[in-house]
Amino acid sequence: MNFKSLLCLVGLLAATFAWAQQPPLTPSSPGRPDPGLPGTPAQQLARDIFKELVEINTTDTPAGNVTTAAEAMAVRVRAAGYAAEDVHVAGPLANKHNLVVRLRGRNRDAKPVLFLGHLDVVQALKQDWSPNLDPFKFTEAGGYFYGRGTSDVKDGDALLLSSFIRLKREGWVPSRDLILALTADEEGGESNGIQWLLKNHRELIDAEYCINTDAGDFVIQKGKRTLLGLQTSEKNYVDFQLEVKNRGGHSSRPVKDNAIYHLSAGLDRLAKFDFPVELNDTTRAFFERTAALQVNDGQTAADFRAVAKTPSDPAAAARLSQSPYYNSLLRTTCVATRLEGGHANNALPQTARAIVNCRMLPADSLEQVKETLVKVLADDRISVSIVGEAIPAPASLLRPGLMRQLETMSARLYGGIPVAPVMDTGASDGKYLRIGGIPTYGVPGVFADVDDERAHGKDERIGVKDFYDGVEFYYLFIKELGGSN
Repeated sequence: MNFKSLLCLVGLLAATFAWAQQPPLTPSSPGRPDPGLPGTPAQQLARDIFKELVEINTTDTPAGNVTTAAEAMAVRVRAAGYAAEDVHVAGPLANKHNLVVRLRGRNRDAKPVLFLGHLDVVQALKQDWSPNLDPFKFTEAGGYFYGRGTSDVKDGDALLLSSFIRLKREGWVPSRDLILALTADEEGGESNGIQWLLKNHRELIDAEYCINTDAGDFVIQKGKRTLLGLQTSEKNYVDFQLEVKNRGGHSSRPVKDNAIYHLSAGLDRLAKFDFPVELNDTTRAFFERTAALQVNDGQTAADFRAVAKTPSDPAAAARLSQSPYYNSLLRTTCVATRLEGGHANNALPQTARAIVNCRMLPADSLEQVKETLVKVLADDRISVSIVGEAIPAPASLLRPGLMRQLETMSARLYGGIPVAPVMDTGASDGKYLRIGGIPTYGVPGVFADVDDERAHGKDERIGVKDFYDGVEFYYLFIKELGGSN
Protein backbone atom coordinates (compact mmCIF):
# COMPACT_ATOMS: atom_id res chain seq x y z
CA MET A 1 0.00 0.00 0.00
CA ASN A 2 1.48 3.35 -1.03
CA PHE A 3 1.60 6.39 1.20
CA LYS A 4 -1.35 8.14 -0.52
CA SER A 5 -3.55 5.05 -0.13
CA LEU A 6 -2.54 4.79 3.51
CA LEU A 7 -3.60 8.41 4.12
CA CYS A 8 -6.96 7.75 2.46
CA LEU A 9 -7.53 4.68 4.60
CA VAL A 10 -6.64 6.57 7.79
CA GLY A 11 -9.01 9.37 6.82
CA LEU A 12 -11.80 6.90 6.09
CA LEU A 13 -11.32 5.13 9.42
CA ALA A 14 -11.29 8.46 11.29
CA ALA A 15 -14.51 9.57 9.60
CA THR A 16 -16.14 6.22 10.35
CA PHE A 17 -15.10 6.45 14.00
CA ALA A 18 -16.41 10.03 14.29
CA TRP A 19 -19.75 9.07 12.77
CA ALA A 20 -20.01 6.11 15.15
CA GLN A 21 -19.79 8.49 18.09
CA GLN A 22 -22.93 10.34 16.99
CA PRO A 23 -26.02 9.32 18.97
CA PRO A 24 -28.49 7.40 16.84
CA LEU A 25 -31.85 8.85 15.96
CA THR A 26 -34.58 8.03 18.39
CA PRO A 27 -37.31 5.71 17.05
CA SER A 28 -39.76 8.63 16.97
CA SER A 29 -37.41 10.80 14.91
CA PRO A 30 -37.95 10.81 11.15
CA GLY A 31 -34.53 11.09 9.57
CA ARG A 32 -33.35 14.09 7.60
CA PRO A 33 -30.22 14.28 5.53
CA ASP A 34 -27.47 15.60 7.77
CA PRO A 35 -26.35 18.92 6.23
CA GLY A 36 -22.98 18.59 7.91
CA LEU A 37 -20.84 21.36 9.28
CA PRO A 38 -21.79 25.07 9.07
CA GLY A 39 -21.18 26.45 5.60
CA THR A 40 -20.42 30.08 6.46
CA PRO A 41 -18.67 32.00 9.25
CA ALA A 42 -22.06 33.45 10.26
CA GLN A 43 -23.49 29.97 10.65
CA GLN A 44 -20.44 28.84 12.63
CA LEU A 45 -20.77 31.83 14.96
CA ALA A 46 -24.46 31.14 15.57
CA ARG A 47 -23.78 27.44 16.14
CA ASP A 48 -21.01 28.20 18.63
CA ILE A 49 -23.29 30.54 20.58
CA PHE A 50 -26.15 28.03 20.43
CA LYS A 51 -23.92 25.23 21.74
CA GLU A 52 -22.56 27.37 24.56
CA LEU A 53 -26.04 28.42 25.67
CA VAL A 54 -27.50 24.91 25.62
CA GLU A 55 -24.60 23.58 27.68
CA ILE A 56 -25.09 26.21 30.40
CA ASN A 57 -27.78 24.94 32.76
CA THR A 58 -30.25 27.81 33.18
CA THR A 59 -33.05 25.93 34.94
CA ASP A 60 -34.70 27.27 38.10
CA THR A 61 -32.87 24.68 40.23
CA PRO A 62 -29.80 24.68 42.48
CA ALA A 63 -27.78 23.49 39.47
CA GLY A 64 -29.06 26.25 37.21
CA ASN A 65 -27.70 29.76 36.81
CA VAL A 66 -29.01 32.26 34.25
CA THR A 67 -26.35 34.81 35.20
CA THR A 68 -23.64 32.46 33.92
CA ALA A 69 -25.27 32.51 30.48
CA ALA A 70 -25.85 36.27 30.53
CA GLU A 71 -22.22 36.97 31.43
CA ALA A 72 -20.91 34.53 28.81
CA MET A 73 -22.92 36.28 26.12
CA ALA A 74 -21.80 39.69 27.40
CA VAL A 75 -18.19 38.60 26.89
CA ARG A 76 -19.00 37.85 23.26
CA VAL A 77 -20.69 41.18 22.52
CA ARG A 78 -17.95 43.20 24.22
CA ALA A 79 -15.36 41.35 22.14
CA ALA A 80 -17.35 42.30 19.03
CA GLY A 81 -16.82 45.98 19.82
CA TYR A 82 -19.82 47.04 21.89
CA ALA A 83 -18.99 49.81 24.36
CA ALA A 84 -19.27 49.10 28.07
CA GLU A 85 -22.20 51.51 28.44
CA ASP A 86 -24.13 49.57 25.79
CA VAL A 87 -23.88 46.18 27.55
CA HIS A 88 -25.75 45.64 30.80
CA VAL A 89 -25.89 42.49 32.92
CA ALA A 90 -28.22 43.04 35.85
CA GLY A 91 -31.03 41.54 37.89
CA PRO A 92 -32.45 41.32 41.41
CA LEU A 93 -30.95 37.90 42.22
CA ALA A 94 -27.34 36.78 41.93
CA ASN A 95 -28.25 33.79 39.75
CA LYS A 96 -30.89 35.52 37.61
CA HIS A 97 -29.34 38.39 35.72
CA ASN A 98 -30.55 39.69 32.37
CA LEU A 99 -28.47 40.81 29.40
CA VAL A 100 -29.35 44.02 27.54
CA VAL A 101 -27.33 45.16 24.50
CA ARG A 102 -27.84 48.36 22.50
CA LEU A 103 -26.73 48.84 18.88
CA ARG A 104 -26.58 52.61 18.44
CA GLY A 105 -28.37 54.17 15.48
CA ARG A 106 -28.14 57.44 13.58
CA ASN A 107 -31.37 59.04 14.83
CA ARG A 108 -31.38 59.25 18.61
CA ASP A 109 -34.84 60.88 18.57
CA ALA A 110 -36.51 57.83 17.00
CA LYS A 111 -37.73 55.21 19.47
CA PRO A 112 -35.77 51.94 19.31
CA VAL A 113 -36.90 48.48 18.27
CA LEU A 114 -36.52 45.84 20.99
CA PHE A 115 -35.63 42.20 20.23
CA LEU A 116 -36.46 39.70 22.97
CA GLY A 117 -35.53 36.17 24.00
CA HIS A 118 -35.21 34.41 27.35
CA LEU A 119 -32.23 32.52 28.72
CA ASP A 120 -33.96 30.32 31.28
CA VAL A 121 -35.30 26.85 30.45
CA VAL A 122 -37.48 24.29 32.20
CA GLN A 123 -35.90 21.43 34.12
CA ALA A 124 -34.86 18.29 32.24
CA LEU A 125 -33.61 14.99 33.71
CA LYS A 126 -31.12 12.87 31.79
CA GLN A 127 -32.93 9.68 32.72
CA ASP A 128 -36.08 10.98 31.03
CA TRP A 129 -34.32 11.44 27.69
CA SER A 130 -33.15 8.83 25.19
CA PRO A 131 -30.04 6.95 26.38
CA ASN A 132 -27.59 8.65 24.01
CA LEU A 133 -28.85 12.17 24.65
CA ASP A 134 -28.08 14.51 27.54
CA PRO A 135 -30.41 17.53 27.81
CA PHE A 136 -27.48 19.77 28.73
CA LYS A 137 -25.13 18.56 26.00
CA PHE A 138 -25.53 20.09 22.54
CA THR A 139 -25.87 17.12 20.19
CA GLU A 140 -26.17 17.09 16.41
CA ALA A 141 -27.58 13.89 14.93
CA GLY A 142 -29.59 13.00 11.86
CA GLY A 143 -30.16 16.59 10.81
CA TYR A 144 -31.29 17.86 14.22
CA PHE A 145 -29.82 19.77 17.13
CA TYR A 146 -30.83 18.19 20.45
CA GLY A 147 -30.74 19.74 23.93
CA ARG A 148 -32.87 21.58 26.46
CA GLY A 149 -33.76 24.96 25.06
CA THR A 150 -33.03 24.14 21.42
CA SER A 151 -36.60 25.10 20.54
CA ASP A 152 -37.57 27.15 23.62
CA VAL A 153 -35.86 29.44 23.12
CA LYS A 154 -32.07 29.35 23.00
CA ASP A 155 -32.27 29.01 19.24
CA GLY A 156 -33.84 32.47 19.15
CA ASP A 157 -31.20 33.79 21.58
CA ALA A 158 -28.44 32.53 19.29
CA LEU A 159 -30.05 34.01 16.18
CA LEU A 160 -30.42 37.44 17.77
CA LEU A 161 -27.03 37.53 19.45
CA SER A 162 -25.11 36.32 16.39
CA SER A 163 -26.90 38.93 14.25
CA PHE A 164 -26.07 41.75 16.67
CA ILE A 165 -22.42 40.62 16.73
CA ARG A 166 -22.27 40.26 12.96
CA LEU A 167 -23.79 43.70 12.34
CA LYS A 168 -21.41 45.35 14.82
CA ARG A 169 -18.36 43.73 13.24
CA GLU A 170 -19.51 44.93 9.81
CA GLY A 171 -19.78 48.49 11.08
CA TRP A 172 -23.44 48.71 10.08
CA VAL A 173 -25.33 51.59 11.72
CA PRO A 174 -29.13 51.38 11.84
CA SER A 175 -31.47 54.33 11.39
CA ARG A 176 -32.38 54.10 15.09
CA ASP A 177 -31.19 52.21 18.15
CA LEU A 178 -31.80 48.47 18.23
CA ILE A 179 -31.96 46.73 21.61
CA LEU A 180 -31.41 43.07 22.44
CA ALA A 181 -32.77 41.74 25.74
CA LEU A 182 -32.10 38.15 26.86
CA THR A 183 -33.97 37.68 30.10
CA ALA A 184 -34.33 35.46 33.14
CA ASP A 185 -37.43 33.79 34.58
CA GLU A 186 -39.80 33.66 31.62
CA GLU A 187 -40.45 29.96 32.25
CA GLY A 188 -40.97 30.43 35.97
CA GLY A 189 -43.27 33.39 35.55
CA GLU A 190 -41.41 35.25 38.30
CA SER A 191 -40.59 38.96 38.31
CA ASN A 192 -36.80 38.73 37.84
CA GLY A 193 -36.79 39.12 34.06
CA ILE A 194 -38.68 41.45 31.76
CA GLN A 195 -40.97 42.58 34.59
CA TRP A 196 -37.96 43.65 36.65
CA LEU A 197 -36.49 45.52 33.70
CA LEU A 198 -39.78 47.31 33.01
CA LYS A 199 -40.13 48.34 36.64
CA ASN A 200 -36.53 49.20 37.49
CA HIS A 201 -34.71 49.94 34.21
CA ARG A 202 -37.28 50.83 31.62
CA GLU A 203 -34.79 53.19 30.01
CA LEU A 204 -32.71 50.17 28.93
CA ILE A 205 -35.53 48.50 26.98
CA ASP A 206 -38.05 51.22 26.17
CA ALA A 207 -39.01 50.87 22.52
CA GLU A 208 -41.62 51.68 19.89
CA TYR A 209 -42.33 47.97 19.63
CA CYS A 210 -40.76 44.59 20.34
CA ILE A 211 -39.98 41.50 18.25
CA ASN A 212 -40.19 38.38 20.43
CA THR A 213 -38.55 35.12 19.30
CA ASP A 214 -40.55 33.16 21.89
CA ALA A 215 -43.86 33.54 20.07
CA GLY A 216 -45.45 33.14 16.66
CA ASP A 217 -45.31 30.18 14.29
CA PHE A 218 -43.02 29.33 11.40
CA VAL A 219 -44.83 26.14 10.46
CA ILE A 220 -43.68 22.84 8.99
CA GLN A 221 -46.52 20.42 8.30
CA LYS A 222 -46.03 17.00 6.78
CA GLY A 223 -42.47 17.90 5.87
CA LYS A 224 -43.38 21.14 4.08
CA ARG A 225 -42.97 24.74 5.19
CA THR A 226 -46.45 26.21 5.02
CA LEU A 227 -46.83 29.42 7.05
CA LEU A 228 -45.09 32.39 8.65
CA GLY A 229 -47.27 33.25 11.63
CA LEU A 230 -46.78 36.72 13.13
CA GLN A 231 -48.01 36.69 16.72
CA THR A 232 -49.93 39.85 17.63
CA SER A 233 -51.62 38.63 20.80
CA GLU A 234 -51.84 35.76 23.24
CA LYS A 235 -54.53 34.42 25.49
CA ASN A 236 -54.48 35.68 29.04
CA TYR A 237 -53.75 33.13 31.76
CA VAL A 238 -55.77 33.10 34.99
CA ASP A 239 -56.45 30.44 37.64
CA PHE A 240 -59.71 30.38 39.57
CA GLN A 241 -60.20 28.46 42.81
CA LEU A 242 -63.56 26.82 43.38
CA GLU A 243 -64.29 26.00 47.01
CA VAL A 244 -67.15 24.44 48.94
CA LYS A 245 -67.29 24.59 52.76
CA ASN A 246 -69.45 22.26 54.87
CA ARG A 247 -69.97 21.39 58.53
CA GLY A 248 -68.96 17.78 57.78
CA GLY A 249 -69.74 14.95 60.18
CA HIS A 250 -69.24 11.24 60.72
CA SER A 251 -69.13 9.11 57.56
CA SER A 252 -71.33 6.46 59.21
CA ARG A 253 -74.24 8.93 59.00
CA PRO A 254 -73.97 10.42 55.52
CA VAL A 255 -76.16 13.26 54.26
CA LYS A 256 -76.82 14.57 50.76
CA ASP A 257 -75.32 17.96 51.62
CA ASN A 258 -71.76 16.90 50.77
CA ALA A 259 -69.01 19.35 49.80
CA ILE A 260 -67.45 16.96 47.30
CA TYR A 261 -70.82 16.25 45.64
CA HIS A 262 -71.60 19.94 45.28
CA LEU A 263 -68.22 20.64 43.73
CA SER A 264 -68.28 17.64 41.41
CA ALA A 265 -71.77 18.49 40.16
CA GLY A 266 -70.65 22.02 39.40
CA LEU A 267 -67.55 20.77 37.58
CA ASP A 268 -69.72 18.41 35.54
CA ARG A 269 -71.79 21.40 34.37
CA LEU A 270 -68.58 23.26 33.52
CA ALA A 271 -67.30 20.28 31.52
CA LYS A 272 -70.36 20.47 29.28
CA PHE A 273 -70.10 24.23 28.74
CA ASP A 274 -68.37 26.12 25.93
CA PHE A 275 -67.72 29.85 25.96
CA PRO A 276 -69.20 31.59 22.91
CA VAL A 277 -67.24 31.86 19.68
CA GLU A 278 -65.53 35.25 19.50
CA LEU A 279 -63.08 36.14 16.76
CA ASN A 280 -60.82 39.17 16.82
CA ASP A 281 -58.88 40.85 14.01
CA THR A 282 -55.97 38.44 14.43
CA THR A 283 -57.91 35.17 14.54
CA ARG A 284 -60.28 36.22 11.76
CA ALA A 285 -57.32 37.06 9.51
CA PHE A 286 -55.65 33.76 10.47
CA PHE A 287 -58.64 31.69 9.31
CA GLU A 288 -59.08 33.78 6.16
CA ARG A 289 -55.43 33.63 5.12
CA THR A 290 -54.79 29.97 5.93
CA ALA A 291 -57.94 28.49 4.39
CA ALA A 292 -56.06 28.07 1.11
CA LEU A 293 -53.42 25.95 2.87
CA GLN A 294 -55.96 23.21 3.66
CA VAL A 295 -55.50 21.74 0.19
CA ASN A 296 -56.10 18.14 1.30
CA ASP A 297 -59.18 18.89 3.39
CA GLY A 298 -61.93 20.71 1.53
CA GLN A 299 -64.30 20.68 4.51
CA THR A 300 -61.75 22.32 6.82
CA ALA A 301 -60.95 24.94 4.18
CA ALA A 302 -64.65 25.71 3.81
CA ASP A 303 -65.07 25.85 7.59
CA PHE A 304 -62.13 28.28 7.90
CA ARG A 305 -63.81 30.64 5.45
CA ALA A 306 -67.24 30.23 7.02
CA VAL A 307 -66.06 30.82 10.58
CA ALA A 308 -64.18 33.95 9.51
CA LYS A 309 -67.39 35.60 8.30
CA THR A 310 -69.39 38.02 10.43
CA PRO A 311 -71.27 36.43 12.09
CA SER A 312 -69.39 33.12 12.22
CA ASP A 313 -71.15 30.08 10.88
CA PRO A 314 -72.21 27.99 13.94
CA ALA A 315 -71.96 24.63 12.16
CA ALA A 316 -68.43 25.41 10.92
CA ALA A 317 -67.42 26.54 14.39
CA ALA A 318 -68.81 23.34 15.90
CA ARG A 319 -66.80 21.18 13.50
CA LEU A 320 -63.59 23.14 14.06
CA SER A 321 -64.09 22.98 17.82
CA GLN A 322 -63.45 19.24 17.68
CA SER A 323 -59.77 20.18 17.29
CA PRO A 324 -58.31 21.37 20.64
CA TYR A 325 -56.13 23.89 18.79
CA TYR A 326 -58.88 25.45 16.66
CA ASN A 327 -61.23 25.38 19.64
CA SER A 328 -58.71 27.41 21.65
CA LEU A 329 -58.51 30.01 18.85
CA LEU A 330 -62.28 30.40 18.71
CA ARG A 331 -63.11 31.10 22.33
CA THR A 332 -62.04 31.57 25.91
CA THR A 333 -61.46 28.18 27.53
CA CYS A 334 -61.64 27.07 31.17
CA VAL A 335 -60.69 23.59 32.37
CA ALA A 336 -60.34 21.90 35.75
CA THR A 337 -56.70 21.03 36.40
CA ARG A 338 -56.48 20.22 40.15
CA LEU A 339 -58.80 18.71 42.74
CA GLU A 340 -58.71 18.11 46.49
CA GLY A 341 -61.24 17.42 49.21
CA GLY A 342 -61.86 15.94 52.60
CA HIS A 343 -59.59 15.47 55.59
CA ALA A 344 -60.14 11.86 56.72
CA ASN A 345 -61.40 8.60 55.24
CA ASN A 346 -64.07 8.24 57.94
CA ALA A 347 -65.33 11.83 57.96
CA LEU A 348 -67.68 13.80 55.74
CA PRO A 349 -65.69 16.44 53.88
CA GLN A 350 -65.65 19.91 55.33
CA THR A 351 -63.84 21.37 52.32
CA ALA A 352 -63.60 20.55 48.63
CA ARG A 353 -61.50 22.62 46.22
CA ALA A 354 -60.62 22.69 42.54
CA ILE A 355 -58.41 24.84 40.36
CA VAL A 356 -59.88 25.87 37.03
CA ASN A 357 -57.34 27.22 34.57
CA CYS A 358 -58.71 29.73 32.06
CA ARG A 359 -57.10 31.07 28.90
CA MET A 360 -59.03 34.21 28.11
CA LEU A 361 -59.29 35.97 24.78
CA PRO A 362 -57.58 39.37 24.91
CA ALA A 363 -60.93 41.18 24.79
CA ASP A 364 -62.40 39.23 27.72
CA SER A 365 -62.22 40.62 31.24
CA LEU A 366 -61.66 38.80 34.52
CA GLU A 367 -65.06 39.96 35.72
CA GLN A 368 -66.82 38.58 32.64
CA VAL A 369 -65.16 35.19 32.94
CA LYS A 370 -65.75 34.96 36.69
CA GLU A 371 -69.44 35.84 36.26
CA THR A 372 -69.75 33.20 33.56
CA LEU A 373 -68.19 30.56 35.81
CA VAL A 374 -70.58 31.43 38.65
CA LYS A 375 -73.56 31.07 36.30
CA VAL A 376 -72.36 27.77 34.84
CA LEU A 377 -71.53 26.22 38.22
CA ALA A 378 -75.07 27.19 39.28
CA ASP A 379 -74.53 26.56 42.97
CA ASP A 380 -74.13 29.42 45.45
CA ARG A 381 -72.30 27.06 47.80
CA ILE A 382 -69.36 27.05 45.35
CA SER A 383 -67.27 30.16 45.89
CA VAL A 384 -65.13 31.39 42.97
CA SER A 385 -61.96 33.41 43.55
CA ILE A 386 -58.92 34.44 41.49
CA VAL A 387 -55.61 32.78 42.42
CA GLY A 388 -52.50 34.92 42.25
CA GLU A 389 -51.83 37.88 40.01
CA ALA A 390 -53.96 38.11 36.88
CA ILE A 391 -53.55 41.23 34.76
CA PRO A 392 -54.93 40.75 31.26
CA ALA A 393 -52.82 42.07 28.41
CA PRO A 394 -54.29 43.80 25.37
CA ALA A 395 -53.62 42.63 21.83
CA SER A 396 -51.01 44.50 19.80
CA LEU A 397 -52.47 46.34 16.85
CA LEU A 398 -51.42 44.77 13.57
CA ARG A 399 -48.63 46.77 11.91
CA PRO A 400 -49.15 46.65 8.12
CA GLY A 401 -45.51 47.59 7.54
CA LEU A 402 -44.32 44.64 9.60
CA MET A 403 -46.58 42.29 7.66
CA ARG A 404 -45.22 43.63 4.38
CA GLN A 405 -41.64 43.16 5.54
CA LEU A 406 -42.36 39.55 6.46
CA GLU A 407 -44.02 38.99 3.10
CA THR A 408 -40.91 40.41 1.40
CA MET A 409 -38.72 38.09 3.48
CA SER A 410 -40.94 35.14 2.61
CA ALA A 411 -40.68 35.88 -1.11
CA ARG A 412 -36.92 36.31 -0.85
CA LEU A 413 -36.12 33.26 1.25
CA TYR A 414 -39.02 30.82 1.20
CA GLY A 415 -40.72 31.06 -2.17
CA GLY A 416 -43.59 33.24 -0.99
CA ILE A 417 -45.00 31.15 1.87
CA PRO A 418 -48.15 32.87 3.21
CA VAL A 419 -47.83 35.26 6.14
CA ALA A 420 -50.70 35.45 8.64
CA PRO A 421 -51.27 37.03 12.05
CA VAL A 422 -51.67 34.50 14.85
CA MET A 423 -52.84 34.50 18.46
CA ASP A 424 -50.79 32.20 20.67
CA THR A 425 -52.79 30.01 23.04
CA GLY A 426 -49.86 29.89 25.48
CA ALA A 427 -48.10 32.69 27.31
CA SER A 428 -44.82 34.58 26.92
CA ASP A 429 -43.06 37.66 28.26
CA GLY A 430 -44.78 39.59 25.50
CA LYS A 431 -47.70 39.87 27.92
CA TYR A 432 -45.79 42.13 30.30
CA LEU A 433 -44.48 44.33 27.51
CA ARG A 434 -48.00 44.80 26.17
CA ILE A 435 -49.26 45.66 29.66
CA GLY A 436 -46.35 48.11 29.90
CA GLY A 437 -47.39 49.84 26.68
CA ILE A 438 -44.83 48.30 24.30
CA PRO A 439 -46.61 46.50 21.41
CA THR A 440 -45.04 43.09 20.92
CA TYR A 441 -44.96 40.77 17.91
CA GLY A 442 -43.86 37.14 17.87
CA VAL A 443 -41.43 36.12 15.09
CA PRO A 444 -39.61 32.86 15.90
CA GLY A 445 -37.35 32.83 12.84
CA VAL A 446 -36.97 29.03 12.92
CA PHE A 447 -39.43 26.65 11.28
CA ALA A 448 -40.80 23.89 13.51
CA ASP A 449 -42.89 20.80 12.83
CA VAL A 450 -46.37 21.27 14.30
CA ASP A 451 -46.72 17.50 14.64
CA ASP A 452 -43.43 17.10 16.53
CA GLU A 453 -43.65 19.58 19.41
CA ARG A 454 -40.95 18.80 22.00
CA ALA A 455 -40.47 22.05 23.90
CA HIS A 456 -40.42 21.31 27.66
CA GLY A 457 -40.40 17.60 26.83
CA LYS A 458 -38.25 14.61 25.99
CA ASP A 459 -35.50 14.93 23.36
CA GLU A 460 -36.17 18.59 22.56
CA ARG A 461 -34.78 19.46 19.14
CA ILE A 462 -34.89 21.61 16.02
CA GLY A 463 -33.76 20.96 12.46
CA VAL A 464 -30.17 21.89 11.63
CA LYS A 465 -31.15 23.37 8.27
CA ASP A 466 -34.06 25.20 9.89
CA PHE A 467 -31.67 26.78 12.38
CA TYR A 468 -29.14 27.84 9.74
CA ASP A 469 -31.92 29.28 7.59
CA GLY A 470 -33.02 31.21 10.68
CA VAL A 471 -29.52 32.69 10.99
CA GLU A 472 -29.88 34.32 7.57
CA PHE A 473 -33.53 35.25 8.15
CA TYR A 474 -32.88 37.19 11.35
CA TYR A 475 -29.78 38.93 10.02
CA LEU A 476 -31.74 40.25 7.04
CA PHE A 477 -34.88 40.93 9.06
CA ILE A 478 -33.03 43.02 11.63
CA LYS A 479 -31.40 45.03 8.83
CA GLU A 480 -34.82 45.60 7.26
CA LEU A 481 -36.31 46.81 10.54
CA GLY A 482 -33.24 48.85 11.44
CA GLY A 483 -33.04 50.48 8.05
CA SER A 484 -36.60 51.86 8.10
CA ASN A 485 -37.89 54.80 10.13
